Amino acid sequence: MVKTGLDILSSNKTAQQDIKGNIGYLCHAASIDTNIQHGIDVLQSIFGERLTKLFSPQHGLSADVQDNMVESDHFEHSHYHLPVYSLYSETRKPTPSMLDNLDHVIIDLQDVGTRIYTYIYTMIYMMEACGELGIPVTVLDRPNPIDTVHVEGNVLDMQYRSFIGRYPMPMRHGLTIGEVAQMATTHWDVKCELNVIKMTGYDRQMSFFDTGLPWVLPSPNLPTVDGAYIFPGSVLFEGTNISEGRGTSRGLEIIGHPDIKHFDLLKTLTPMFREAKLEGFVLRPVTFIPTFQKHHGIPCQGYQVHVTDLQTFEPWKVGQILCKAFYHHLGQAFQWKQPPYEYEYNLLPIDILNGTDQVRQWIESNGSLSKLEELDMIGRGDYLKQRDQILIY
Repeated sequence: MVKTGLDILSSNKTAQQDIKGNIGYLCHAASIDTNIQHGIDVLQSIFGERLTKLFSPQHGLSADVQDNMVESDHFEHSHYHLPVYSLYSETRKPTPSMLDNLDHVIIDLQDVGTRIYTYIYTMIYMMEACGELGIPVTVLDRPNPIDTVHVEGNVLDMQYRSFIGRYPMPMRHGLTIGEVAQMATTHWDVKCELNVIKMTGYDRQMSFFDTGLPWVLPSPNLPTVDGAYIFPGSVLFEGTNISEGRGTSRGLEIIGHPDIKHFDLLKTLTPMFREAKLEGFVLRPVTFIPTFQKHHGIPCQGYQVHVTDLQTFEPWKVGQILCKAFYHHLGQAFQWKQPPYEYEYNLLPIDILNGTDQVRQWIESNGSLSKLEELDMIGRGDYLKQRDQILIY
């Protein structure tokens, strides 16, 4: 079984001795060890009263807050009697007063390997704030659930920079969260005294299932790791009026709309995927009624994406081809979501999700498969060169 950075810290006396003084801990619901003990309990058992402050990312400390731009409050934890500072509140970057009297910050977040997932940016904002105050940071590494071999999607065009994309990386970035931290200090000009406690037993080919670790939802709509496998493609539908399954029990695995005729559309989709040589998944036609968010209370037709082979499955391409098919199948019933979205008030959400407007233009123009392949490779070479310099595993 893989041992996470939290597991290593809990058993390594030298690593514990390197963390001095008062400690802040940036964590969430998925910050657990292999015994499903929360990191707050683990750190209190190691450091006692030296653990003095907690910090939470988007969706809150318990991963119970739905949707984007729904902020969490600061509060005192009723069980641990520690202040919890929300970094998805009036600020995304910790203020000096939040970090006052801290000598070290530990970051322990479960990422899902996708550029738009905000936890990596909350981590980097914390690194920046600590760097400005001379506070050392330790990142406890965790697996990227969709492996760290495959990379997919165009590198972010910095004209489309936002809270869901701050740095030039592809949608499926192929890094652990500790490696993202090292990218930040090595290539993205983030100044911080950084230490990454790496995992043991981890191999880049591993999916989360392969690690043997327990899955705890890192955000409300990823209750199973299956959703994480599909996320680099299904999250694109946040930029549309297509339901991405929120309000169902399989968020980000189910995609649909009230006006889709799923059996008819499947006759078009099947040859499209065959031509693109996309494998490792099955689209199962489904009817569902979202209990909240888009189309709540209205029957929708669409598909549940079942991943059958993660090594060959390409979620970004599958998502783009699905989006193009829905766009032309639905006609005027298809709509691009309008801003604001994740604190961006001018650019279209689909464009900041894609990190470019070129993919949307490809969809609207019913672009060719060869053009999608070209878009997929934008910036890839430079990114891989940078990535190769910081890999831990």
